[in-house]
Amino acid sequence: MKDKDKREKKQRRKKQFTAVAKYSALAFQMLAIILVFVFIGVKLDAYFQTSFKWFTLIGTILGFVLSLYHSLKDFLKL
Repeated sequence: MKDKDKREKKQRRKKQFTAVAKYSALAFQMLAIILVFVFIGVKLDAYFQTSFKWFTLIGTILGFVLSLYHSLKDFLKL
């Protein structure tokens, strides 16, 4: 009886760790997507020498929207 309880407890811990790892990876993916688009926006603003940072703004918004889309798509798959 004790062995069965120990195995069940171990399996629950493993499932919890797996869930935490998935959500942590999802957060880093969101951050990476946003940072890539912000970086592209900054470089485009520097290249075109815009007075207002339009490309940075567009890159930030686009990165945020795409990261949400990617996260929701992965979250619904779980």
